[in-house]
Amino acid sequence: MTTTIPSPYSDLIIGTAPPNRRRDTIDVFDPSCGKPLSSVPDATVDDALAAVDAAALAFESWRARSPRERAEVLQRCWELMNERKDEIATLISSENGKTLSDALGEVAYAAEFFRWYAEEAVRATGQLGSSPNGANQILVSYEPIGVAVLVTPWNFPAAMATRKIAPALAAGCPVVLKPASETPLTSYLIARICAEAGVPDGVVNVVTTSRSGEVVRAMLHDPRVRALSFTGSTEVGRALLHEAADTVLKTSMELGGNAPFIVLDDAVPDEVIDGLMIAKMRNGGQACTAANRIYVHRSLVEKISRLLADRFSALTIGPGTDPATECGPLINDRAVDKIDSLVESAVAAGARILTGGERPPREGSFYAPTVLVDVPPKADIVREEIFGPIASIIAFDSDDEVIRAANDTHLGLAAYVYTADLRRGLRMAGELEAGMVAVNRGLLSDPAAPFGGVKESGLGREGGTEGMLEFMESKYIATSW
Repeated sequence: MTTTIPSPYSDLIIGTAPPNRRRDTIDVFDPSCGKPLSSVPDATVDDALAAVDAAALAFESWRARSPRERAEVLQRCWELMNERKDEIATLISSENGKTLSDALGEVAYAAEFFRWYAEEAVRATGQLGSSPNGANQILVSYEPIGVAVLVTPWNFPAAMATRKIAPALAAGCPVVLKPASETPLTSYLIARICAEAGVPDGVVNVVTTSRSGEVVRAMLHDPRVRALSFTGSTEVGRALLHEAADTVLKTSMELGGNAPFIVLDDAVPDEVIDGLMIAKMRNGGQACTAANRIYVHRSLVEKISRLLADRFSALTIGPGTDPATECGPLINDRAVDKIDSLVESAVAAGARILTGGERPPREGSFYAPTVLVDVPPKADIVREEIFGPIASIIAFDSDDEVIRAANDTHLGLAAYVYTADLRRGLRMAGELEAGMVAVNRGLLSDPAAPFGGVKESGLGREGGTEGMLEFMESKYIATSW
């Protein structure tokens, strides 16, 4: 039975409810059954520009706050998210479909960005040095860049929002957040929490729209907008980079992934499976960092494949909000159609299904956790980002061979290596063309670490010290004394 979620999260364009007027809305659906949960405003270009107005008006007063004041507000955001973790997690599970345990993990991770940037807010102190000839002093300060547009995806609706909002606010920048229309309720709730924590009106604005291209384009061409932070597909990222070039915006792009998961011949199988379940099955495989291509040394292929198939086949499929569920639905039927097509194509090319490979006979956007073996290296499922609970296993014979295969992609976000020899693992990490590499770990994201990719997986970094600098400009002052 579907619970209809009321929408008190309705409109935060200027931090307060707008005058009552008739407007279009966007329905938000529960992917476990396809029924509507709630609705949110369908913003127009005028609405989006009103959000930019609000942010621009709030900029001077927010940047004038001392770093300590901004830090205290961010700390309160962290506290409130933890106090309301169950409410937020239930909302995420309802509109996204991920399991409650997965959603609770996301809330903890998302909240941690507020705490990390509460600590970082007071550390952007600048630099003082001397020129090489000793005749002049070099003074460098860091200043907030201005209004930032944030565009986030549906797969981690809380974490993708806070990973951008927190560093922007720490830097002194107001934001306009445009979340995915599939999962906007979480973004509105986080914005409400920011307001409750003391973020002033106009500093955090939310715009939901079914006309994403038109609305985002209008905001990016407003001269008051000076930064764009986007998480999403490489294709959309390319288009936004073209738009951002018109006004020479500072851009941060976290784009698609095609992560290799490499199992060397000396790896411990049980440890591999534990790590692989995390790297592959977080959010049902719907993550840009998900293990996409699983390369297993030929000596371990049979054992790893069997162990993984056993774990996959034992997973309980159901609605994310059911505490017993271990694998929830995909975000919608289009996502199911895509991975079903990739599996069929792989099988036609010679792959074998060990478990899964079908849609369960139930309502909702479900696909059975699937293990494929004998996957041809050039199959579509190896070349494309899967975004679903599909494990494609490919055998290899040597370290050099697997490095070449892993790097044979235009993407380079994340990679994973399992080995009993740390020196070997670190050497391989250095040879992999990826912005992030996990050695003997299935989870690599950390608010204190720079998150981002190389090649067509993106520009810039989120998290860590680097994340706040994405919302700041360095100013060099030449002087002598």
